[in-house]
Amino acid sequence: MATPGLPPTFSIASIDAQRVDEALARIGPKWTTWAAMTLAQVKGPVRVRDVAAQLPFVSEQFVGKRLATMHADGLVIRDDDRQGAPYRLSALGTSLAPVLRTVSDWSRTHLSQVPMAEAERVEDALRRLHLRHSTAVIHIAESAGLDYGLARQRLVRLQADGLVTRTGSRHGDPYVLTDAGQALGAVYASVEHWSQPFALRDGTAAPRPTAAATRTHVGIPLGAGADSARTAAALRRSAAASNVMFSHAPQPEPRVPAAVTAQSAPGRGR
Repeated sequence: MATPGLPPTFSIASIDAQRVDEALARIGPKWTTWAAMTLAQVKGPVRVRDVAAQLPFVSEQFVGKRLATMHADGLVIRDDDRQGAPYRLSALGTSLAPVLRTVSDWSRTHLSQVPMAEAERVEDALRRLHLRHSTAVIHIAESAGLDYGLARQRLVRLQADGLVTRTGSRHGDPYVLTDAGQALGAVYASVEHWSQPFALRDGTAAPRPTAAATRTHVGIPLGAGADSARTAAALRRSAAASNVMFSHAPQPEPRVPAAVTAQSAPGRGR
């Protein structure tokens, strides 16, 4: 049984790594969270120049490109196709709020308690998670140590981001998850749950077979059914925090010079 007063623990082994990777590729690129939170704050159709005015550390041209990508990914919509038509969050974009709250809570607990803008905190956390194949590597690492030659570049990056560590100093010593990496289960469960409308739209929502084995974490038996129930419960609790996530206008991010962001490219950065 779960310990009273403690949040549920989710098994990383039960998540669909490919689905999570695909979802993170849509929400992880830099400035996506900032743009979503800005649109949520305004609560109505907003033109690119007005979004850019709220994000003075990003060029208007780049804001336009980011919103166009978010539009292609279904996170924002336009009422018509005229050039310069305003954007607003789609239902799918609005439903991101519980996911971003879960990411923020994970970051505050396991990465840094330094005060920072909420969007900055979320984007810093997503930067560590959304690179291609990172989810799969963490998925495997939860079960056993990983050999350095298996995914050398990704492991080095994950180590720099504080998600994995080596078990020794000798060449060839395996990698294992850090506490921050082990705590990613709730984040992945929330992202996977949110991604279901995408999967249905793309025709990739074939039901996964229920795992025959039950995996135990911190004394909590976690099978596919248990994870599903705990995910739903977590999302119901976080729904109450949705307005908190989107209730404050984003503040300029002090650590990124405008001269740098103005030259940013709008690629997904997977």
